[in-house]
Amino acid sequence: MALAYNPHFIGTGNVDTAAGALMTSPSPSPVSLSQDELKKIAGFKAVEFVESGMVVGLGTGSTAKHAVDRIGELLRQGVLTDIVGIPTSKKTHEQALSLNIPLSDLETHPVIDLAIDGADEVDPDMNLVKGRGGSLLREKMIECVSKKFVVIVDESKLVDYIGGSGLAMPVEIVPFCWKFTAQMLQSLFKDADCVAKLRTLPESENPYVTDNNNYIIDLYFKKSIGDLKAAGDAILRIPGVVEHGMFLDMATTLIVAGEHGVTVKNKA
Repeated sequence: MALAYNPHFIGTGNVDTAAGALMTSPSPSPVSLSQDELKKIAGFKAVEFVESGMVVGLGTGSTAKHAVDRIGELLRQGVLTDIVGIPTSKKTHEQALSLNIPLSDLETHPVIDLAIDGADEVDPDMNLVKGRGGSLLREKMIECVSKKFVVIVDESKLVDYIGGSGLAMPVEIVPFCWKFTAQMLQSLFKDADCVAKLRTLPESENPYVTDNNNYIIDLYFKKSIGDLKAAGDAILRIPGVVEHGMFLDMATTLIVAGEHGVTVKNKA
């Protein structure tokens, strides 16, 4: 059973890898930090889990970018050696190449030692929403075969329930008859007052296209969708759906950066 998270008690401290551990200590003096600075703190903390010789899943997004940068820095300094990275997107692939991080793929490394990635929402049981950056399919393929999955967020991503932020829960779909698929998804969650919208490019009305040449339907909920596993299974039964952005029971460690420090929480 995951420990309940208390967003009002956040501190800095050493990582304790015991199951269910929640490591905090009071911050000596509160300081005002930007959201990006908090993301950087969380990303750097996650890299403390990386050891030489590991195969590491490299996440995508503004928070994961800091972790990838840190891995590249430690490789350059010789603090880490013999690291192999498995990128979760084309963007992360390009970033890792620019940092001279050796890369491979799932065919060569079907089991990954550790994955580090951000999340768009985290509920009290460490279930996640991911994919607002558009890379949910590759992220899930890589992170589901990782022995450890370290999730890094700032405290704004913590929610009482999945969908609780009122922001998008992404679903990757094939382009063929996308309106039909969107209507099916919206109907599936009518009790949650769901609205399904095709993701479009900000500078135009053209559909956003994923690294896999698919579309994304963003689902917006006004109420809880209830049993998450049942909801996920129902989504995947809709013809045209490729994958959804709920990452359930996958995270093993959660690192949360707040203005007063860092909390590290391990799944029981």
